[in-house]
Amino acid sequence: MVLEAPADITPAKIRIAAMDLLTGREYSRAELATKLNKKFDNHSAIEQVLVQISDEGLQSDKRFAEAFIRSRLYRGHGLARLRQDIRQKGVADDLVAQALEDADINWFELAKDVAQRKFGDRQAADQREKAKRMRFMQYRGFNYEQIKYALSSSLDVDDYQD
Repeated sequence: MVLEAPADITPAKIRIAAMDLLTGREYSRAELATKLNKKFDNHSAIEQVLVQISDEGLQSDKRFAEAFIRSRLYRGHGLARLRQDIRQKGVADDLVAQALEDADINWFELAKDVAQRKFGDRQAADQREKAKRMRFMQYRGFNYEQIKYALSSSLDVDDYQD
């Protein structure tokens, strides 16, 4: 006995569901596929619909990567965190690299801005607080050099040296 897809699921219904999702925000192809597969129980027409809306320019991983990077920069995320998060969305590494290059980000200045917003101009009271600040910046995705620059730019430079 072969199980067939329910007759009421058509490519048109799948397309409408995809379009409804895309009206809210950009989705990567992988995210959209996951949502549609969940909603339509892995229907065979999902791949066809994804190809069609991609060909029509309604869904674009390039556009998604650009929007995702902008939103994460606004939140103050560094390169490591950004790459980790976008990789989970199923976007190809070459698209991510191109979007990052196009964004022309100064990671050191971004790290400095994040540290300034979070900690202000006050100095860390002790080693424990310094370590806490460094962990926060590391969690945000900044590397050691960027963290050192950010935390030493408004504070005593010697406090964050090796």
